[in-house]
Amino acid sequence: MRILLVEDETDMAVWLVRALKQSGFVPDHASDAGTAEALLATTEYNAVVLDLQLPDKHGLTLLTGMRESGNRTPVLVLTAQGSLQDRVRGLNLGADDFLTKPFELEELEARLAALVRRSRGRPHAPLHCASLSCDHESRAFTLAGTLLPLTPREHAALMALLLRSGTPVGKSQLSSKVFPHDSSAGPDAIELVLHRLRRKLAGSDVRIVTVRGLGYMLEGIAHAPAQT
Repeated sequence: MRILLVEDETDMAVWLVRALKQSGFVPDHASDAGTAEALLATTEYNAVVLDLQLPDKHGLTLLTGMRESGNRTPVLVLTAQGSLQDRVRGLNLGADDFLTKPFELEELEARLAALVRRSRGRPHAPLHCASLSCDHESRAFTLAGTLLPLTPREHAALMALLLRSGTPVGKSQLSSKVFPHDSSAGPDAIELVLHRLRRKLAGSDVRIVTVRGLGYMLEGIAHAPAQT
């Protein structure tokens, strides 16, 4: 099983990576959220072990970004903050399990194995907006049953809009999903991506509309019935 360990404490990370390898796992390590996001964008993991206190952003912010982008990889949160409120908040944001520090390695490994078993036995239904659909496993978009060819930036934008279809997504929020590491992207760069997406959706029963003052929204179009 390939595991992403997101942990900024060097001693803890070295110990966990070594222990997980000895138990047959294949762990990758990220010491901050930015590194974790880059790895998640390029690698399929069976599970993520996530510390909350990261140097660049809170672990739950990273978790929220994963779920908003459609990433359903099981996440086990490691935390010294084991209060009921912390656990409830994490679960509501998409965490699958919690383990409070300090912990026993055997329990961590058993919880990881259980998370992976459950995720394999519970396939996710595709996301839909009218005839637009995205499969969770392949992350491929289809429109009226036909594969929709998308660039990586178009894919990121359409996924962000589909996850909140019927609700406006702010321009800055959408831009951060499409250009997460590209500081050279201008404020209007997202407009070009949306222009290309609108052309690819033209003539279908789904469209991207601009909501003045709020951002952009994906919505289905109710076609009038044919006249007889």
